[in-house]
Amino acid sequence: MLAAFVLSVRMTVASAHDYDHGSLHVGHPWSRPTAPGVPMAVAYLSITNHGTKEDVLLGAHTSAAAHVELHQTTISNGMASMRPLAQIAIDPGQTLRIEPGGIHLMLVDVKTPFVEGKNVPLTLEFRDAGFVDVELEVESRDASPAAK
Repeated sequence: MLAAFVLSVRMTVASAHDYDHGSLHVGHPWSRPTAPGVPMAVAYLSITNHGTKEDVLLGAHTSAAAHVELHQTTISNGMASMRPLAQIAIDPGQTLRIEPGGIHLMLVDVKTPFVEGKNVPLTLEFRDAGFVDVELEVESRDASPAAK
């Protein structure tokens, strides 16, 4: 009986880091620890559109940084480059993966270092769904992005 209770609590906690808002599902928002004095941090997550029409991620904001920018990293001829994105469309039935090496959220002028094991508030802004509040889990720098 105790084992069943512990298992059900673990399942609840594991699923508690996903967020549903209307037809959108935000999966596992996370970040990495930052070193003292480093003015930027990153945020990663996935967004699935379960609706019947496109929605658009317009931006994000957090009390933990001066502002948040949408960026995309690309590799060309062995060189990585990053460019800002004004917005990102999410078609019906599609999942947008905001992950290392691709599209990511850049948190600029962070106010205090991000510490492993702590959470950071983040608000996502969508054209149709409006504002969605999530918490970034600050995870180990060594954690595999594939495991997230």
